[in-house]
Amino acid sequence: MARSENQKQKVLALLDILKKNTDDEHGITMVQIISELESKGIKAERKAIYADINVLKEYGFDIQGNKESGTYYYKLIHRSFELSELKLLVDAVQASKFISQKRSNELIKKIEDQASKYQAMELQRQVYVANRVKTNYDSVLCNVDDLNLAINHNCKIQFDYYEWTLNKQMKIRENGHKTDISPWALTWDDENYYMVAFDGESGLIKHYRVDKMRKIKFLEASRDGKDEFKEFDMALYAKKMFGMFTGDEQHVKIQFDNKFIGVVIDRFGKDIMIVPKDNNTFTVNVNVSVSNMFFSWIIGLGKGVKILGPENVVEKLKGEIVRLKEQYEVD
Repeated sequence: MARSENQKQKVLALLDILKKNTDDEHGITMVQIISELESKGIKAERKAIYADINVLKEYGFDIQGNKESGTYYYKLIHRSFELSELKLLVDAVQASKFISQKRSNELIKKIEDQASKYQAMELQRQVYVANRVKTNYDSVLCNVDDLNLAINHNCKIQFDYYEWTLNKQMKIRENGHKTDISPWALTWDDENYYMVAFDGESGLIKHYRVDKMRKIKFLEASRDGKDEFKEFDMALYAKKMFGMFTGDEQHVKIQFDNKFIGVVIDRFGKDIMIVPKDNNTFTVNVNVSVSNMFFSWIIGLGKGVKILGPENVVEKLKGEIVRLKEQYEVD
């Protein structure tokens, strides 16, 4: 058999060739396989390649061969990710404002490497990163790694928390140097990544945008907030927040026209109790963080949605309506 310096790489090179050039709908001939191997500096005879294919099949790779128009084709059928799953991952990267355009393109290229060259072309057709709103901070993924390490090693952190200025620059916000923070969870909400943590200074559970965090440092002290997070439900926490804006948490009763049932389930989940009021409306009782973003959600739904109580929340909404009216009155 012909030999070359790269013979030990032959099986791995063969696997790469099959991954790149074949899928459920596209195969490769033995002549093409030999040519691809030669382009990698590897010479091989058919008999040796047949043996290598059998080795890969014995290891668990689903490689199938079939005859089409008198020519035999080989295909790698099963992959770690289906094409629909890869498309989902590309969509998630595209939608993530906390990942910069540069890192998005890099990640999408890695996702494409999990597909055949034909599938990669389909992934490319749906790549629209260029004009999306993206952070210009490339260290977000490093922040995520650091926060996961802090959580796994049960240690507090300190960091600087930044905000945008009118000249489109980031600066540390007032009281932005955080020195006693215990991270407990990471969550993705409204296309942004957040750290949910126990603030030792205030004794409260708070959340912070990961892309606005800088200079994260691990502290030797163990995390606080164990009791507060003992039965913490991340999904429930996210439901209470609107746009992750904080406010006083209250039990609020809201009336909806029946046409809004889908909106309510999308927001609060299927487990929420729906109480029919009449043939056209229903009510729900929910715990929410009462903030301007919550009021904006209510107002944005328009006619057919009404807060019934408690009275202090109703009065706050009335006050917001008066403020908006005065704000837009013509002088």
